Amino acid sequence: MLKPSKPSSLLAALLLHPGSVVSTGYLLRALWDENQPATARAALQSCVLRLRRIFVKYGVSGDVIEAVPGGYRMNVDAGTLDLVRFRMLVRAADTAGDAEGELYRLKEALTLWQGPLLANVPSLMLHRDEVPGLTEERLRTLERACDIELALGRCRQVLVDLWEAARRHPGRERFSEQLIEALYRTGRQSEALAEYRAVKGRLKEELGIDPGASLQRLELSILRGDDLGPPALDQPAGPLEIAAPVRGAALAADRDDGDRAEGDGVRVTDRPVPPMLPGPAALPGAPVLPVPPVPSFAGRSAERADITARLTECSPGTTLVVLSGAPGIGKTALARQCAHDTQDSFPGGVFVIAMTHPDGTALTPAEATAHLPRPGAADGRTLLVLDDVTTADQVRPLLPAVTGGAAIVTSRRGLAGLMATHGGSVHRLSTLDPAESRQLLTAALGAARVAAEPAAADELAHVCGHFPLSLRIAAARLLTRPGLRVEDCVRWLAEDLPARLSLADDPRMSVPQVFGRALDRLEPRWREAFRRLGDHEGLLVPAHALGDSPEAEEALERLADAGLLEEGPPGPYRIHPLLKIYARRQAGDRNDREAATVPH
Repeated sequence: MLKPSKPSSLLAALLLHPGSVVSTGYLLRALWDENQPATARAALQSCVLRLRRIFVKYGVSGDVIEAVPGGYRMNVDAGTLDLVRFRMLVRAADTAGDAEGELYRLKEALTLWQGPLLANVPSLMLHRDEVPGLTEERLRTLERACDIELALGRCRQVLVDLWEAARRHPGRERFSEQLIEALYRTGRQSEALAEYRAVKGRLKEELGIDPGASLQRLELSILRGDDLGPPALDQPAGPLEIAAPVRGAALAADRDDGDRAEGDGVRVTDRPVPPMLPGPAALPGAPVLPVPPVPSFAGRSAERADITARLTECSPGTTLVVLSGAPGIGKTALARQCAHDTQDSFPGGVFVIAMTHPDGTALTPAEATAHLPRPGAADGRTLLVLDDVTTADQVRPLLPAVTGGAAIVTSRRGLAGLMATHGGSVHRLSTLDPAESRQLLTAALGAARVAAEPAAADELAHVCGHFPLSLRIAAARLLTRPGLRVEDCVRWLAEDLPARLSLADDPRMSVPQVFGRALDRLEPRWREAFRRLGDHEGLLVPAHALGDSPEAEEALERLADAGLLEEGPPGPYRIHPLLKIYARRQAGDRNDREAATVPH
């Protein structure tokens, strides 16, 4: 094993992207972060040569590190790198065809994880930007394996794994839910309830939120002494968490990625949906589990009032409301809060459906329809919340299911085509104003902490660009560091925006990743156009900023439609400061690739 050193950081950076070209700019940041010396490129080449000599010394081909235009590539396969084999086994598990075969492959994959990640790697950047994603891959695999063990009736056998997982990762409710279910199914009702109350107390004390709807349903089933029936096996790729509505039932979903975590305190999850448990939500006349309010929700008073009025108006058709805007602007939070505000007007139920899979691919209308009530089955008006829609064609086939009810659609796009065919209202969300940002910080941090440093709190809101996602991330950092002054947090964040607007233990709570996912949905030519805006001076973007060709004009329109620019013809476009910094960073990486020469 290499000692902690620049070569070990370089090797880790290459191995984390097996078989892919790793840009010179990325490698320089992996070795020196933002404090790169003037001789950084020469030192990088020296590190590469040193690694090659070490490989030759131990009988490994020296050309395993390949110099390519723009950077380097590490040529490894499943026989030489555990990460490649892990991912290969997980993919094989998805296509196993039977539970036993899937579980066997998942367990084999999990055995490849030994000790802490990158233990001998000193790179701050890799620990900050790469380790959370790798941790997420492992935990999702472990969750899935435990789901299968429960479904196969091996509740006693899986208890040890679940005790350890729930204690090591208290922020992941699914492990606690699995543990509570296993305890109850093995006849340990009192221990199951004690575990639930411990989870509920921790969430309330640390985050000011209640357990998710699935955990609440499980608690009620345990209190009633319900027979949960044989455990059902989830579909591994399901991105939904919805309630099967009956009379009076109105349940909402937690979301599963950064953009859905964009809002003011929305709890996030990235796991398959647990089976619906028999109990209150599935029996006529049973107690209602309501759509909870969004914790620390602030601002949006005018939009909230208008949406509430529209949703509660009874009309023969379907009331349609579209919330659009930049990634991280708070679309999901507003949609959930409005669903909470109006749920009593929808006795047929509230359905919240994530319209993208965890990997970013769009949900098909058929996949979404499978989780909606059959026409005429719902008893009363229903509300449909379609979150993170990518195209109008995803929405149109679903609207007949809520005829006479209402639908809220969130999307980074304006969905003008949907408005043209179905009418409705569109709310293009902008950033919070200073007063609203102060309200959010006060709700999240507490009035005393904000009042102790009011000027610093206002500066924090300014540095965060008044983006709800940015503010929530900054507030979470301060909450977990009660001794940290707001002023010091502001200074630290401002030194490296937007990279430092991220949480190490949750890769979805990251402004760069949310922006990156939005950019990845665009065609390569539109992504390149966005990067070119990083070289443009100022925040106002005139119509000729990318040239006078029709394609340059279309590029700006595409970026505006994707939420990466605002306004537009006949006036100039505008780019938000955080997006401008991100574009400049993207442009810098591109320039690094173009300027790099192949070292000898």
